[in-house]
Amino acid sequence: MGDRAVAGAKVPGEKVRGRTGGGRGRRRLSVDERRDELIEAALQLFSTRSPEDISIDDVAAKAGASRALVYHYFGGKYELYIAALGSAAKKLSVLLEPPTEGKPLERLRISLKRYFDFVESHAAGYTALLRGGPADRSGEAGEIVDGIRRLLLDRILHSLDVDVPPPVLRITLRCWMATVETAGLDWLENRDVPRPDLERLLVDQLVVIMQVAGRHDPGTGALFDRLAQEELGSS
Repeated sequence: MGDRAVAGAKVPGEKVRGRTGGGRGRRRLSVDERRDELIEAALQLFSTRSPEDISIDDVAAKAGASRALVYHYFGGKYELYIAALGSAAKKLSVLLEPPTEGKPLERLRISLKRYFDFVESHAAGYTALLRGGPADRSGEAGEIVDGIRRLLLDRILHSLDVDVPPPVLRITLRCWMATVETAGLDWLENRDVPRPDLERLLVDQLVVIMQVAGRHDPGTGALFDRLAQEELGSS
Protein backbone atom coordinates (compact mmCIF):
# COMPACT_ATOMS: atom_id res chain seq x y z
CA MET A 1 0.00 0.00 0.00
CA GLY A 2 3.03 2.22 0.36
CA ASP A 3 2.89 5.36 2.41
CA ARG A 4 -0.26 6.93 0.92
CA ALA A 5 -3.72 7.05 2.45
CA VAL A 6 -7.14 7.51 0.90
CA ALA A 7 -8.91 10.46 2.49
CA GLY A 8 -10.87 9.36 5.53
CA ALA A 9 -9.21 5.91 5.67
CA LYS A 10 -6.37 4.60 7.80
CA VAL A 11 -3.18 3.09 6.52
CA PRO A 12 -2.58 -0.11 8.54
CA GLY A 13 -0.48 0.78 11.56
CA GLU A 14 -0.76 4.54 11.07
CA LYS A 15 -3.01 7.20 12.51
CA VAL A 16 -5.29 9.11 10.16
CA ARG A 17 -3.62 12.20 8.78
CA GLY A 18 -4.74 14.69 6.20
CA ARG A 19 -3.00 16.42 3.34
CA THR A 20 -1.25 19.70 3.98
CA GLY A 21 -3.87 22.35 4.49
CA GLY A 22 -6.68 19.83 4.61
CA GLY A 23 -8.76 19.46 7.78
CA ARG A 24 -7.36 18.38 11.10
CA GLY A 25 -4.82 15.85 9.88
CA ARG A 26 -1.80 14.76 11.89
CA ARG A 27 1.70 15.38 10.69
CA ARG A 28 3.79 12.44 9.61
CA LEU A 29 5.68 10.93 12.55
CA SER A 30 9.35 10.08 12.31
CA VAL A 31 10.52 6.58 13.14
CA ASP A 32 11.69 7.68 16.59
CA GLU A 33 8.48 9.58 17.30
CA ARG A 34 6.29 6.66 16.32
CA ARG A 35 8.39 4.30 18.41
CA ASP A 36 8.16 6.66 21.40
CA GLU A 37 4.38 6.83 20.93
CA LEU A 38 4.12 3.04 21.12
CA ILE A 39 6.39 2.94 24.17
CA GLU A 40 4.30 5.57 25.95
CA ALA A 41 1.13 3.59 25.24
CA ALA A 42 2.81 0.46 26.59
CA LEU A 43 3.97 2.25 29.75
CA GLN A 44 0.44 3.45 30.43
CA LEU A 45 -0.78 -0.15 30.26
CA PHE A 46 2.14 -1.75 32.11
CA SER A 47 1.72 0.76 34.97
CA THR A 48 -1.73 -0.59 35.84
CA ARG A 49 -1.64 -4.24 34.79
CA SER A 50 0.86 -7.06 34.77
CA PRO A 51 2.67 -7.47 31.43
CA GLU A 52 1.38 -11.04 31.28
CA ASP A 53 -2.17 -9.64 31.13
CA ILE A 54 -1.46 -7.20 28.28
CA SER A 55 -1.47 -8.19 24.64
CA ILE A 56 0.07 -6.61 21.57
CA ASP A 57 -3.48 -5.81 20.50
CA ASP A 58 -3.99 -3.86 23.74
CA VAL A 59 -0.90 -1.76 23.04
CA ALA A 60 -1.88 -1.21 19.43
CA ALA A 61 -5.37 -0.10 20.42
CA LYS A 62 -4.00 2.25 23.09
CA ALA A 63 -1.64 3.85 20.55
CA GLY A 64 -4.19 3.92 17.72
CA ALA A 65 -1.93 1.71 15.62
CA SER A 66 -2.06 -1.78 14.14
CA ARG A 67 -0.62 -4.86 15.78
CA ALA A 68 1.57 -5.29 12.68
CA LEU A 69 3.21 -1.95 13.37
CA VAL A 70 3.97 -2.92 16.99
CA TYR A 71 5.57 -6.15 15.80
CA HIS A 72 7.46 -4.22 13.14
CA TYR A 73 9.10 -1.95 15.72
CA PHE A 74 9.61 -4.36 18.61
CA GLY A 75 9.28 -7.95 17.43
CA GLY A 76 7.09 -9.03 20.33
CA LYS A 77 5.57 -8.12 23.68
CA TYR A 78 8.64 -8.89 25.77
CA GLU A 79 10.86 -6.74 23.55
CA LEU A 80 8.33 -3.93 23.86
CA TYR A 81 8.27 -4.33 27.65
CA ILE A 82 12.07 -4.15 27.82
CA ALA A 83 12.09 -1.07 25.58
CA ALA A 84 9.47 0.60 27.78
CA LEU A 85 11.38 -0.12 30.99
CA GLY A 86 14.61 1.05 29.39
CA SER A 87 12.98 4.30 28.32
CA ALA A 88 11.72 5.00 31.84
CA ALA A 89 15.09 4.10 33.37
CA LYS A 90 16.97 6.40 30.98
CA LYS A 91 14.74 9.37 31.82
CA LEU A 92 15.21 8.78 35.54
CA SER A 93 18.98 8.39 35.26
CA VAL A 94 19.26 11.77 33.51
CA LEU A 95 17.30 13.49 36.27
CA LEU A 96 19.49 11.92 38.95
CA GLU A 97 22.75 13.50 37.89
CA PRO A 98 24.22 14.47 41.28
CA PRO A 99 24.28 18.11 42.43
CA THR A 100 27.77 19.52 42.79
CA GLU A 101 27.20 22.19 45.41
CA GLY A 102 25.82 22.41 48.93
CA LYS A 103 26.08 20.38 52.11
CA PRO A 104 25.64 16.59 51.84
CA LEU A 105 22.06 16.50 53.09
CA GLU A 106 21.15 19.48 50.92
CA ARG A 107 22.49 17.66 47.87
CA LEU A 108 20.46 14.63 48.92
CA ARG A 109 17.33 16.78 49.22
CA ILE A 110 17.89 18.07 45.69
CA SER A 111 18.35 14.54 44.35
CA LEU A 112 15.19 13.39 46.12
CA LYS A 113 13.25 16.30 44.65
CA ARG A 114 14.45 15.35 41.18
CA TYR A 115 13.44 11.76 41.86
CA PHE A 116 9.92 12.85 42.74
CA ASP A 117 9.88 15.14 39.71
CA PHE A 118 10.19 11.93 37.71
CA VAL A 119 7.59 10.15 39.84
CA GLU A 120 5.09 12.94 39.17
CA SER A 121 5.90 13.67 35.53
CA HIS A 122 6.39 10.08 34.39
CA ALA A 123 3.94 8.20 36.61
CA ALA A 124 3.36 5.43 34.09
CA GLY A 125 7.08 4.83 33.61
CA TYR A 126 7.73 4.85 37.35
CA THR A 127 5.00 2.38 38.21
CA ALA A 128 5.91 0.11 35.30
CA LEU A 129 9.53 0.19 36.41
CA LEU A 130 8.81 -0.79 40.01
CA ARG A 131 5.70 -2.95 39.97
CA GLY A 132 7.49 -5.91 38.56
CA GLY A 133 6.93 -7.76 35.38
CA PRO A 134 7.70 -11.28 34.33
CA ALA A 135 8.02 -13.67 37.25
CA ASP A 136 11.67 -14.20 36.35
CA ARG A 137 13.35 -10.89 37.14
CA SER A 138 16.84 -12.29 36.48
CA GLY A 139 16.71 -11.37 32.79
CA GLU A 140 16.80 -8.02 31.03
CA ALA A 141 13.88 -6.60 33.01
CA GLY A 142 15.59 -7.39 36.30
CA GLU A 143 18.85 -5.94 35.03
CA ILE A 144 17.15 -2.64 34.17
CA VAL A 145 15.48 -2.32 37.58
CA ASP A 146 18.63 -3.39 39.43
CA GLY A 147 20.66 -0.95 37.34
CA ILE A 148 18.45 1.94 38.43
CA ARG A 149 18.77 0.87 42.06
CA ARG A 150 22.56 0.69 41.77
CA LEU A 151 22.51 4.15 40.20
CA LEU A 152 20.36 5.47 43.05
CA LEU A 153 22.72 4.02 45.63
CA ASP A 154 25.68 5.57 43.83
CA ARG A 155 23.94 8.97 43.74
CA ILE A 156 23.12 8.81 47.45
CA LEU A 157 26.70 7.88 48.34
CA HIS A 158 27.94 10.71 46.15
CA SER A 159 25.66 13.15 47.97
CA LEU A 160 27.03 11.92 51.30
CA ASP A 161 30.66 12.13 50.14
CA VAL A 162 31.18 8.39 50.64
CA ASP A 163 33.26 6.37 48.18
CA VAL A 164 32.99 2.83 49.57
CA PRO A 165 30.25 2.30 52.19
CA PRO A 166 30.76 -0.10 55.10
CA PRO A 167 28.29 -3.02 54.99
CA VAL A 168 25.99 -1.57 57.66
CA LEU A 169 25.71 1.73 55.79
CA ARG A 170 25.11 -0.05 52.46
CA ILE A 171 22.29 -2.12 53.95
CA THR A 172 20.82 0.94 55.66
CA LEU A 173 20.78 2.97 52.45
CA ARG A 174 19.27 0.15 50.41
CA CYS A 175 16.51 -0.24 53.00
CA TRP A 176 15.84 3.50 52.76
CA MET A 177 15.73 3.28 48.97
CA ALA A 178 12.99 0.65 49.28
CA THR A 179 11.11 3.07 51.53
CA VAL A 180 11.44 5.83 48.93
CA GLU A 181 10.15 3.54 46.17
CA THR A 182 7.15 2.50 48.27
CA ALA A 183 6.46 6.12 49.20
CA GLY A 184 6.52 7.09 45.52
CA LEU A 185 3.98 4.44 44.57
CA ASP A 186 1.77 5.29 47.55
CA TRP A 187 1.90 9.00 46.74
CA LEU A 188 0.86 8.40 43.14
CA GLU A 189 -2.06 6.29 44.33
CA ASN A 190 -3.31 8.59 47.10
CA ARG A 191 -1.69 12.03 46.82
CA ASP A 192 -2.94 12.87 50.31
CA VAL A 193 0.40 14.22 51.56
CA PRO A 194 1.90 17.35 49.96
CA ARG A 195 4.95 16.34 47.96
CA PRO A 196 7.38 18.72 49.74
CA ASP A 197 6.21 17.33 53.10
CA LEU A 198 6.80 13.77 51.90
CA GLU A 199 10.28 14.61 50.65
CA ARG A 200 11.19 16.19 54.01
CA LEU A 201 9.78 13.18 55.84
CA LEU A 202 11.93 10.80 53.82
CA VAL A 203 15.11 12.79 54.44
CA ASP A 204 14.32 12.88 58.18
CA GLN A 205 13.74 9.13 58.14
CA LEU A 206 17.16 8.61 56.57
CA VAL A 207 18.79 10.72 59.28
CA VAL A 208 17.07 8.67 61.99
CA ILE A 209 17.95 5.25 60.59
CA MET A 210 21.55 6.36 59.99
CA GLN A 211 21.76 7.41 63.63
CA VAL A 212 20.50 3.97 64.67
CA ALA A 213 22.87 2.23 62.23
CA GLY A 214 25.73 4.25 63.70
CA ARG A 215 25.23 2.45 66.99
CA HIS A 216 26.08 -0.79 65.22
CA ASP A 217 28.97 0.42 63.08
CA PRO A 218 31.66 2.99 64.00
CA GLY A 219 32.13 4.10 60.39
CA THR A 220 28.45 4.85 59.94
CA GLY A 221 28.42 6.55 63.34
CA ALA A 222 31.32 8.79 62.28
CA LEU A 223 29.50 9.66 59.06
CA PHE A 224 26.37 10.58 60.98
CA ASP A 225 28.36 12.80 63.35
CA ARG A 226 29.99 14.56 60.38
CA LEU A 227 26.67 15.14 58.67
CA ALA A 228 25.17 16.51 61.86
CA GLN A 229 28.08 18.92 62.34
CA GLU A 230 27.88 20.11 58.73
CA GLU A 231 24.12 20.66 58.98
CA LEU A 232 24.48 22.66 62.17
CA GLY A 233 27.66 24.46 61.20
CA SER A 234 28.03 27.59 59.11
CA SER A 235 27.82 27.44 55.33
